[in-house]
Amino acid sequence: MTTTDDTAPAPTSPLRWTALIALGFVTDFLDTLGVGSFATTSTALKLGHVTTDENIPGTLNVGHAIPTVVEALIYIVIIPLWLSHAENSFRVEPLTLITMVAAGALGAWLGAGRVSRWPRRTIQLALSVALLLTAGFITMRLLYSFPDEGTFGLTGPKLIIGILANALFGALCTLGIGNYAPCMALVALLGMNPTVAFPIMMGSAALFLPIGAIRFLKARRYNRNVVIGLTLGGVPGVLVAAFIVKSLPLTAVKWLVVGVLTYTSALMWMSAKQSAAAAAKVPAAA
Repeated sequence: MTTTDDTAPAPTSPLRWTALIALGFVTDFLDTLGVGSFATTSTALKLGHVTTDENIPGTLNVGHAIPTVVEALIYIVIIPLWLSHAENSFRVEPLTLITMVAAGALGAWLGAGRVSRWPRRTIQLALSVALLLTAGFITMRLLYSFPDEGTFGLTGPKLIIGILANALFGALCTLGIGNYAPCMALVALLGMNPTVAFPIMMGSAALFLPIGAIRFLKARRYNRNVVIGLTLGGVPGVLVAAFIVKSLPLTAVKWLVVGVLTYTSALMWMSAKQSAAAAAKVPAAA
């Protein structure tokens, strides 16, 4: 299943297309329900040898960009308009929302610009750390109950911390770390009401991915077929999760994801060591 030129169109069997579309459906379905899509997709691409490791970050950003924008529109525009308590969805103060989202977008632009030029070994090491961090964030969400009270905005030093932290999340997002769990943790640590995490997270994600995608598209660091499959399957996955399923008891699934992410992180780390060993042999062979 490995391709030599990830951006060039390649013959693809109906079974392969079905698998790629199914991957998009499942990962964005789970993302809409709160599990996340980046870490699960990274794991599937690595374990399935679907694309080269250096093209995984770009494939994630480009492939999940449109489904994530659809998800954001549904949850911060369409659904609130249907609800009688729609005003509660936007209780986060505008200054906090706008500055944090803008900072995240800038972080994504700068982060993608760097990641799109990294060599394979660097990306393998970064993905290994990113997957492990994601597993840690998910574990924290599972073990720690966030308070259901707090402020709906930030001022002074706390606002500066929130802006800088969301800029970092934007940069990390280009590596495959989803921003929902980190955003929830940040909101709790800064004393904000957990409900404000959702508009900040969704508004940020709706900008993170398209901005990062532009960088990766220009650098041609993505797998075209996987991107098409993720997009075609991802949008229906979001719609089914948002309007039909709406919620599921996913605690066991999240613990499974933690285990798989930890395992995949170890595989990425070993792949980086193998890349370093192979590079070290080149001068000797010459």
